[in-house]
Parts: sequence; structure tokens; C-alpha cells
Amino acid sequence: MIQLFKMAFRDLGRNRRRSFFSALALAIGLALLLLMAAFIRGEMDGAMDSTIRLQSGHLQVRAQSYEEGKTSLKWEDLVENPDEVVGQIASLSQVKVATLRLFASGIVSVRDESTGVRIFGIDPLSEANDPYRIGLMSGEFLTPDDREGILIGQPLAEKLELKTGDRISLSVNTSNGDVDDQLFTIRGIYSTQTNGFDSVTVFLPLAKAQAITRAENHASTIFVLLKDKEQTDAVAADLQSLNYKVLTWTKMNELIIQTEDLANSYMVLLYLIVLGITATVIINTLIMAVFERTREIGILSAIGMRGPHIMAMFLAESTLLAVGGIIMGLILGNLVVAYFTKYGFYIGKMGLTMLIGNTIYAKLALRDAVNLTIIAFVITLLAGFYPAVLAARMEPVEALRGGQ
Repeated sequence: MIQLFKMAFRDLGRNRRRSFFSALALAIGLALLLLMAAFIRGEMDGAMDSTIRLQSGHLQVRAQSYEEGKTSLKWEDLVENPDEVVGQIASLSQVKVATLRLFASGIVSVRDESTGVRIFGIDPLSEANDPYRIGLMSGEFLTPDDREGILIGQPLAEKLELKTGDRISLSVNTSNGDVDDQLFTIRGIYSTQTNGFDSVTVFLPLAKAQAITRAENHASTIFVLLKDKEQTDAVAADLQSLNYKVLTWTKMNELIIQTEDLANSYMVLLYLIVLGITATVIINTLIMAVFERTREIGILSAIGMRGPHIMAMFLAESTLLAVGGIIMGLILGNLVVAYFTKYGFYIGKMGLTMLIGNTIYAKLALRDAVNLTIIAFVITLLAGFYPAVLAARMEPVEALRGGQ
């Protein structure tokens, strides 16, 4: 076996440039696949992480009749006496934080411009709101007793040409079906680096949101973050006794999960296309080697080397090309992935669907790297199978004549 690979190495060395560029083609193909896999995983994991931090949490507890799409403020669709429920949830050892949130829809108006927004009534002191507090670009964060302050996103501020301290009019739907219109002062402008969220979401202190929507002592949901995401199902089972609807992060983010599954399905097809192109280069290289060494193959056959041995010799060459190309590809791919893991790829306002950040960071999982390496190796070996069979089936006499 060792002698076989020595012969294969020597044969590849006859045309080093061709052999090098064949391995390089495989390396570039593998590096490209690693980068694509890292971006897909980075995008999906980033979207899920953003959704959990900013919107869904690991769990939400709601009234049985509440429908998020309708942003209902009817009392029967809200959690009654929510502070008591929060206390029960927060007492669980797996819970990191539980806080109330009230959702409403409204319209922000300034001068002759207006735009629709989602209103989040929050407890400003809760650590669940750290993403907005840390992302404060100017001004100050809300306080629980603030009755005139509002927090808006940077994209919305840029769109309406607003700054901290400006006054805006906010029209809000109320629990009895009316519309309340009040003036608010912009206390601060925040950015979570997620344009799709920041451009439509404004924050009010929970007490003020309850007052303006006529939803006193009620909340749309109880937002729950856990110490360990893996404990979600166990905690959800413990909360079933509350007689409220308990939603897990997987249930609330089914669209992201389905999108990831769909993307992975399409990526498999794309992987095969890229590797198929690189396999064509390997096939051409080995076929050229077969025709260049036709007389040599005839001589080997004439002195007693059997077809399987000749076939194994060419498969050994494709193996060496695969190993060399994969090693170069892993080095090149990891260098490129490391760059985009650190600096990311800026997409700006393109991330409007789901909660995709303004910058996508690559994230290469060990499983993806191993799977792609194995696939690249197998396809390269399969690419060398046809030239190997072609060489093994040559008749000694015809091969000797063909080489003259």
C-alpha cells in the first residue's frame, strides 16, 4: 500500500503545475462551502438570538385567548393581576428574569409626517431590557414613573429627522376601541443593530402604557428568560398549572426554524453543484494522465500488473489530490471564516424579514466542517473512479500501440 502511494505521488509530480491547480480547485471549492455554511448558520443563529433577546424570550405566558397578530387590548385577552403571576414564575430556580410587557399599536406623528409603530410597555428596571439600555445611542433610558417620555429606534429617528428632546405625537389604540392621542418627549434613541426591529418599535414605561391604553393592572404577556435554554420544556411544563397559555421560543419562532431547514435543504444542492464542478477538474486531470501514460499502462499490463492494481494506482492519485486539496481548503476556508467571524458582513437595511441584524457574522460549526470535508473527500474519490476504470480496462497490445 505504501509503495502504491509512493508511485501515485511520483506520477502526480510529473506535472506539478497541473496537479497543484487541480488540488487548488478542490481547495477553493471547499473553502467556499465552509464560508457559505458559516454564513447560513451565523445568519440563522443570529436571527434566533436576536428574536429571543428582543422579542420572544425563552418563554411567554399569555391569556388563553390572546393572539399576537391582532395585538388585542381587550381585558379578556390580557393577563390579569400580572404581578402575582410574575412572582410565581420568578420563584422558579431555572428562571433568570420574568417581566411584564404590554403591546399596542399606534402612529407616531411629527410635523406633516407619520408612521405606524409597535408600542412596548416595559418595566425599565428589568434586566430583560438590557439590550435596549446597552444600545442607547443618545439621551437616557426610561424610568418607571416617567409619564411623558418615550424611547425610539435610531432608524425611526433618522426617518423622521428626530433627536433627543424632540416632541412627538403618539396615537394609541385603547382597550375599549378608542384612540388616544398624546404628546411625548423623546428621552433616548436606541439601536439594537437590528433594523427590522428598531425602525418600528417604541418603548413606554409599563405604567404609562397601561394608562394610555386603558389596560390598568393588565399585561399582554410575561416575558421570561432562563438561565439555560435547554430547560425551556421543563419550565413550560411547570407553568401549565397557571391556567395560562405558555409558549416556548421554538413555538414562537417557527418561521425562523422552518427557514433554516429550507435553507439547509437548498444549500445541500448548492454544495453538490460546487463540488461537482471541482470534481470535473479532478476527472480531467486524471483522464489526461491516463492518455499521457497509455504506453506505460500497456507495459505494466504486459509484465503482469492486473487491472485492479492499475485501478488502485489511479485511485491513490485521486486520494492524494483529495487530501492535498482538503488540507489547503481547510486552511484557506478557516482563515476566511475567521475574518468574517470577527468583522462580519454588513447588510444594512436588507435584514427586514425576521430579526436579522444589520451585520451577519460567520459561525462555523465543527459538525458542518466535518460533514463538508467528508463529502469533498468522497466526491473526489468518485471523480477518480472513471479514469481509474478507463486505465484498468486498457488492453496491453492496444495500449502499447497507442503510446507509439
